[in-house]
Amino acid sequence: MVGNGKMNPSSEAEEEGVKSLLKWAAKYGIEVSESCSSLGLGHCLGVSCFPGAGGRGVAALRPISKGELLLKVPKSALITTDSLLSRDETLSLALKAHPSLSSTKVFTVCLLYEINKGKASPWHPYFLHLPRSYSILAAFGELETQALQVDYAIWAAQKAVTKAKYEWEQAFTLMKELKLKPPLLTFRAWIWATGTISSRTLHIPWDEAGCLCPVGDLFNYAAPTEDPDSFENVENWQNEHAKDDLDIHHSQRLTDGGYEEDVAAYCFYAKKNYNVGEQVLLSYGTYTNLELLEYYGFLLEDNPNEKVFIPLDLDMHSLSCWPKESLYIHQNGRPSFALMCALRLWATPPRQRKSIGHLAYSGCPISKGNEIYVMKWIGKKCDALLKEMPTSVEEDKSLVHLIDKMVEYENLREWVKEASAVFGGEFGDNNILKAAYGVEGDNELTSLVRTKMLIDRWKLAVQWRLMYKTVVARCISYCTDIINSLSTQ
Repeated sequence: MVGNGKMNPSSEAEEEGVKSLLKWAAKYGIEVSESCSSLGLGHCLGVSCFPGAGGRGVAALRPISKGELLLKVPKSALITTDSLLSRDETLSLALKAHPSLSSTKVFTVCLLYEINKGKASPWHPYFLHLPRSYSILAAFGELETQALQVDYAIWAAQKAVTKAKYEWEQAFTLMKELKLKPPLLTFRAWIWATGTISSRTLHIPWDEAGCLCPVGDLFNYAAPTEDPDSFENVENWQNEHAKDDLDIHHSQRLTDGGYEEDVAAYCFYAKKNYNVGEQVLLSYGTYTNLELLEYYGFLLEDNPNEKVFIPLDLDMHSLSCWPKESLYIHQNGRPSFALMCALRLWATPPRQRKSIGHLAYSGCPISKGNEIYVMKWIGKKCDALLKEMPTSVEEDKSLVHLIDKMVEYENLREWVKEASAVFGGEFGDNNILKAAYGVEGDNELTSLVRTKMLIDRWKLAVQWRLMYKTVVARCISYCTDIINSLSTQ
């Protein structure tokens, strides 16, 4: 897992902070299963550090069986719009004058209002433990956005920022009426609250905005692994493409917890067996890496649910009955079922499409010649796409490595000087320095914090585009293997 925005309890102060949170949680009625201690996460689970695998997370302190209850958080400990409104008449009355605000915007305002109370809030110890910033797409500046390089990713970041600004402006009058402190009225504070809600809320049946679940949000993410749609041997090409990526139904839930009315608590369960010391992970649902970056602010280096989209001609879309989001390339480089169906039909002469269209839509290859033509087209398209990119896969790998070396430098300017000698574009006109130090009025400490946040987001952008290009390169190899296999038959 890359860049999840969580702190690592590497110092004594941070470890003491975790202990304080767990003690507070125990007093607030948060408990684990009966077989475990009632203090904090007890003898069943423990908060630990997993470098390179999400940072701070939850470890198994004893063997845990699949389906076992891990954690139970009572309704009284959940932070929801209702729980915040029920405690504050001023907030409740103020909201009645703004009925047009969506449930998520209302929850965001309520969260900032509760933060505004400081130590007077019963959730203050939990708030102290939240990340100070998030690397969600809505927090991206122009530098990080352009670093994504791929048009649809750039558009997603721009859309996220525009949406966040619009929502902030809509809620600003209400926040002023509530007399929030000046720092909590800023767009930066709104982004923080948005990131908190986007990345940490869980589903509850009575409010579509969800809830914040103290301690329950300590678990790191694991992508659902139920999807059997993978390939091992190019000789199985016909069977592979006959599998329907678009209509896979799972008998088990994609998430590992839910609110249970009979016990009035949010309950978390183990989805697999865990050995002592293993990190206990939960699934929030099925997400691509761009979606993880948009909503949670991190990436998975090996995401089985990754989807990579390549530009397609308009006539390809017009011939296809599949939605655009189903026309993609899997993480392993294999074109999706729908993409293959659409391209097989497109590669068929117009006069024959009506008579053999049923073969294309059923996922069956139309002919050897058609299949080779489609694979060659995809391979050439992917090759051209990589050549058009401002940087190559190897250059991106080097850049990520160079970003990691920043800690070895005494100041950012020295690092930028060395990086500029290797990379031109992104370092031209001191773009990094301008983005980092371009805010007037910031003191040195604030500039350092802002710089670290910027670099974290920029690194995520570079890592995303690297993963994108890697999948595209895998697709070229896959198409080449299929062509070679068919040519020898």
